[in-house]
Amino acid sequence: MAQLPSAAVDFARFLAGLTARLDRRSGWLAVFLERDPDGMGACLAGSELPPWDVVDALLQDLAADQGAAAARTEAATARALHAAATAAHDGGPGAAAALARRLDVMLRERRYTAERLQELTAHRATATTEEAAAALDVDLAWAEDDHRRATARCAELRARADALAAPATPAPPPAAPERPTSQVKPRKRPRGGARFAGIAEEAAEPPGPTPVAPAPAAAVRGARFAGVAEPAGEPAPPRPGPEEARAAGGAVARLHALRAQGRGGEAHVLLAELAGWPAPRLPLLAAELHRAGLEADWATLLWEVATLPPAGLVAAADALAAAGRGADARQLLRQGVARPAPEIADALHLLTGDGRDRQARALAGAYLAVRSPEDAAGVARSDPDRLVPLLLDAARGVSEERHWDLVHAFRVAGVLA
Repeated sequence: MAQLPSAAVDFARFLAGLTARLDRRSGWLAVFLERDPDGMGACLAGSELPPWDVVDALLQDLAADQGAAAARTEAATARALHAAATAAHDGGPGAAAALARRLDVMLRERRYTAERLQELTAHRATATTEEAAAALDVDLAWAEDDHRRATARCAELRARADALAAPATPAPPPAAPERPTSQVKPRKRPRGGARFAGIAEEAAEPPGPTPVAPAPAAAVRGARFAGVAEPAGEPAPPRPGPEEARAAGGAVARLHALRAQGRGGEAHVLLAELAGWPAPRLPLLAAELHRAGLEADWATLLWEVATLPPAGLVAAADALAAAGRGADARQLLRQGVARPAPEIADALHLLTGDGRDRQARALAGAYLAVRSPEDAAGVARSDPDRLVPLLLDAARGVSEERHWDLVHAFRVAGVLA
């Protein structure tokens, strides 16, 4: 531990002291030790940093064992030490690339948990005995917990990555409560599940895959797509008609009923279905969700839309911006470009090959607004003749400074003479 940053050592000591006060045979601590003993050991040693949702769960254990007052006192210390340790971990060489890889792992984990929820919900609907239904209810509860944690960890990693991309802008805190909000002990997990801390090997595939509050990225300018200027005469997205409005209202009414009945798994399945609807319906869904007081579901829906193929992603952002929801459009694109460089390069190839130049510029501009010039050089490397001009043109729509940073990165990477 002598070679670790002092802030990482301080947090590891705090975490060790906290876990020493807890019963290792029950509560969330027992769950974490059972599911990922190596990950927990790395966090106690200070070589890995647990996501905030893990720390918060341990504070819930403390509240259950020693009372809410004790937990509130420790929560303030925990948050300060966790923030300092996060800054120390992210201040080292290669931190931005490591965060990007880890975010990619967690995004896949989040998609897997969403698919698992959908599968279990379908099985629960066809359960023929009380025993089978009860077992599926337990599995659904754990699947929902996995999905909530994966979503929170994606938000935390995205905020950390954004803070590195724009160091002068303070990053928001993770998708988590300031203090324990529940003293309910977790039920024993029957089987399977993700690693507790989201610190799986970056190169490994996961066993399968809170609203994001990304830090503001570099200042942008221009028209619809996060500062990407559009060619003159480009047609606007089609306006939704009465049929789309009725469909959106009906879908949100069904979602509201599911939430009221506590049927969270089915609600998520519905949100995943809505993400695949035609893009012009998305602004209508946003308005209906906010009107119904379901703002958290709107944030979840944006996450789901962000996982669409690039053409669908850009069409959705286009529809949001055309409806006056520019902030949502920019957030959607920022979330959607949290993909490896080869995947972005493939998407740009597909869009330009199909003659969808405006969508290609939109995707490139969103990528350049939140990712480093070095990341963009990795995108361009697969086809410099086609992608270098596209990315440089999109960079001008972000800012003149970003354009010259990109020129420099391209020259260093050898993709521009």
